[in-house]
Amino acid sequence: MSVVFSADGQQIASGSGDRAVKIWDATTGECQQTLEGHSAGVTSVVFLADGQRIASGSDDGTVKIWDAATGECQQTLKGHSAEVRSVEVSADGQRIASGSDDGTVKIWDAATGECQQILNGQSAGVTSVVFSADGQRIASGSYDHTVKIWDAATGECQQTLEGHSFEVTSVVFSADGQRIASGSYDNTVKIWNAATDECQQTLEGHSSGVTSVVFSADGQRIASGSGDDTVKIWDAATGECQQTLKGHSAWVTSVVFSADSQQIASGSGDDTVKIWDAATGECQQTLEGHSTWVTSVVFSADSQRIASGSGDSTVKIWDAATGECQQTLEGHSSGVMSVVFSADSQRIASGSNDGTVKIWDA
Repeated sequence: MSVVFSADGQQIASGSGDRAVKIWDATTGECQQTLEGHSAGVTSVVFLADGQRIASGSDDGTVKIWDAATGECQQTLKGHSAEVRSVEVSADGQRIASGSDDGTVKIWDAATGECQQILNGQSAGVTSVVFSADGQRIASGSYDHTVKIWDAATGECQQTLEGHSFEVTSVVFSADGQRIASGSYDNTVKIWNAATDECQQTLEGHSSGVTSVVFSADGQRIASGSGDDTVKIWDAATGECQQTLKGHSAWVTSVVFSADSQQIASGSGDDTVKIWDAATGECQQTLEGHSTWVTSVVFSADSQRIASGSGDSTVKIWDAATGECQQTLEGHSSGVMSVVFSADSQRIASGSNDGTVKIWDA
């Protein structure tokens, strides 16, 4: 259910409902390692900053840290009493944050596996967790309709952002850490002042739940995907909807900006990936080849390639300019829920409902 690249781009890790994590050579597509040990599906996978280790969260309530070269499980982080929904690593690679259906966020020492902080305060499960770029704060979204901002060092809840009327599905910091964007099944995106808890903008226009939210690299725009089959591009300062990207025939599951913010890629329940011009809203490419819904979409760091994960159990690598499918990565036995490139774009990681994470050569 999760896919991520290593920082050097040479490997991909994927987690799956089949309980395994797989490591793939991002250049050749060869599966280098299958990391087995979880007793339920893998929901989230992330590389640590050094690219040598992988952290995976699972429906079995644990986080595991793996050696990406040998496949050895180095640490099993136990403490959650329900499914782990989201795992994030601080930029310096020293800490891991995990959000769970038990309503807590836990902060772990990535070297020792020690739980440093338990962040209590959400009254329902945590759906999304993210570090600020400087690693000093964590934001969490929850089924309880709120976003909370936490001091990552002390575990103190600094802000509770209230205003959504349904569960929060996606939370993201702006690059400068001054704002947070949250998407919700109440059909809105909200932009918050991360210091004061003020809701600066409520972005209304979607006619169904918001599934994915992302800032552009410069923080000037936000893209949101929705169950109404559209992607919307918003001015982050004014809240104005600049573009509505129409073309998908089913819900949009995943939205991402390219590194230069000139393009947007979206994955959908219509089995396709679409590439859009972020300035004009024009659909530049429709990437067809998956046999069922696309769950996760990510650009490589140089924006030249796109990786997509699908319920058809495959990961596909596409040429972002031509739309050509360069590789189909086969090996999962159930749907791929998350895909990510490594920083150097040479590897892809995929997480799946088969309980595994795979790392591929891109």
